[in-house]
Amino acid sequence: MRRQLAIYERRQERVPHLSRGEQLILVVLATKLKDRTNRTIKAMGDVIRIVKPATVFGWHRALVQRKWTYRHCNAGRPRTDKKIEQLVLRLARESDWGHERIEGEWLKLGYTISHETVGNILERHGIPPVPERDSSPSWRHLMAHYKEPLLGCDFFTVETLFLRTLYGLVFIEIGTHRVHFGGCTAHPDNAWVTQQARQVMWALEDRDPGFRFLIRDNDTKFTDAFDMIFRSEGIDVIRTPYRAPNANAYAERWIRSAREECLDKLLIINQAHLRRAMREYITFFNTARPDQGLEQRIPVPKIGHENAGSVRSRAVLGGIIHETATVTPREGGHRLLHEFFETTG
Repeated sequence: MRRQLAIYERRQERVPHLSRGEQLILVVLATKLKDRTNRTIKAMGDVIRIVKPATVFGWHRALVQRKWTYRHCNAGRPRTDKKIEQLVLRLARESDWGHERIEGEWLKLGYTISHETVGNILERHGIPPVPERDSSPSWRHLMAHYKEPLLGCDFFTVETLFLRTLYGLVFIEIGTHRVHFGGCTAHPDNAWVTQQARQVMWALEDRDPGFRFLIRDNDTKFTDAFDMIFRSEGIDVIRTPYRAPNANAYAERWIRSAREECLDKLLIINQAHLRRAMREYITFFNTARPDQGLEQRIPVPKIGHENAGSVRSRAVLGGIIHETATVTPREGGHRLLHEFFETTG
């Protein structure tokens, strides 16, 4: 009774709201008094005055329920690991393989996964069985197969500090994304364009396999003599449709990268300045810049590159771009000497 009065005085409410701990204490006290006085459970109403007997019974049932409550475990086999599930989906989408073929590929790699599990994963992600799939190749797969013999080219313009318009010509290998700078001039006439075509063909004559197609737009600066240089080497010239820059998307995208990373951050003074800046940027692009279209690989990978050594940063284009690489102490000395002769002329 003293416990009940203390609760009632502290609450100072007409109908006191008891915490879970206070409910537990009252239930335990009522049970002990029942055992001592040999009263029935109905006599709890005579012991506890501030609540009804039904309330005490409800508290007791809640305590019993909490005692027997446990975490329910999901029946059945555990769910397949997410990494395995992603690899199964990748094999199905890239190669159009069925359940048993994917199971065999996993066994070849040293992992055991049943074809029923593979089927459940594909069904869960909405991939139908092989007979119901569209087996025709997509444009992405088709271009990935035929992009090696493709060569693209395009012009770009630059306004100098003195508002003189300069024209630059670039060639890009679709398969490797390697870029060749044709040159720049203020007057891209027939003789100049033809000479740039000859120089590019001289640079690519030892390439194996060779190129079969050249993609260009309908710019009037591309003359018949320009096309004849490539046709004489067995390269067909393909003209893109009018007002369709996506048909020459690789060259257009590279020009956008050159503007964002180089040309938009420089004030080009004259033709010699533009030629020097583009050659330095293209060297950086071909030998040091990871390409997202190549899964972060470099168009011209370094041979015999090792990870040993300290990480150094080299300024490109006066610090507009920075190239990072691992340099051994001996290689670092040669690079510093090379940069010294470059800066001193």
